[in-house]
Amino acid sequence: PIRACRKSARRYEHPAPGDMIHLDVKKLGRIPDGGGHRVHGRADSARGRGIGYDYLHTAIDDHTRLAYIEALTDEKGVTCAAFLTRAAAYFAARGITRIHRVMTDNAKNYRVSHAFQQACAALGARQKFTRPHCPWTNGKAERLNRTMATEWAYRQAYVSNQHRTQALSPWLEHYNTTRPHSALGGRPPISRLSPSP
Repeated sequence: PIRACRKSARRYEHPAPGDMIHLDVKKLGRIPDGGGHRVHGRADSARGRGIGYDYLHTAIDDHTRLAYIEALTDEKGVTCAAFLTRAAAYFAARGITRIHRVMTDNAKNYRVSHAFQQACAALGARQKFTRPHCPWTNGKAERLNRTMATEWAYRQAYVSNQHRTQALSPWLEHYNTTRPHSALGGRPPISRLSPSP
């Protein structure tokens, strides 16, 4: 179900892998050692105030829905640029060798960062932005964030932040190779990539 009251009148999907990559960052509070409120309840002793956040950088291919995610310490332009470079390498290793467009929201880490603009230029990708105050135009990344939250970040009670972070890579592998995707007719994202020769 779509939770937003407003949405784009036109749904789209680019015809080939690499035509567009959607990027976003989701901020999650870190879990204190020994577990947070999901383990100990809402007692003050279980709160993780002051221990900071993980910034989950996400990249998803518009056509295949193949995703790449990293938990990083900030969302600065230089960090986003380095993430984009690593995401492109991840996609290239799976057969998406050319990225034509990169879509992001209008955050300054994407819009005014020279490092991010240079990373796009190095890939030969055109940078596109969502319309202001219209997050649904980057809906594939937003939906990935929601799926990631329910199926990985909040699925179980983790006893530490490291415990949760270690569970990210196996979940991402499951998402890309096994998990049925409704927009793909119940098939996983990897099914939309050409088999390697």
